[in-house]
Amino acid sequence: MFYVTTENIANREISETLGTVRGSTVRARNIGRDIFAGLKNIVGGEISEYTKLLAQSREQAIKRMLDDAQSIGADAVVNVRFNTSQVMQGAAEMLAYGTAVKLK
Repeated sequence: MFYVTTENIANREISETLGTVRGSTVRARNIGRDIFAGLKNIVGGEISEYTKLLAQSREQAIKRMLDDAQSIGADAVVNVRFNTSQVMQGAAEMLAYGTAVKLK
């Protein structure tokens, strides 16, 4: 299934708009990552453990959004956006959402 951040898909025509679809996941940090991140914060540089955690969260949210789109018969999702918010101390939600469409 196509998913894009643009309003249209190149060389394809949208025949029907089905509505908003979304997928989210809530992930929490763990003590091992926090200890390593604390050390990395002292010396500087990328905190790769958190980068990996966010990448996994993004992929899970995309998969759930596409599953939502498929369940209503969509061929693609346009205008895909991401949002993240802190749910509680040490846990954040990653949300992917967009507009499900049928293509000609």
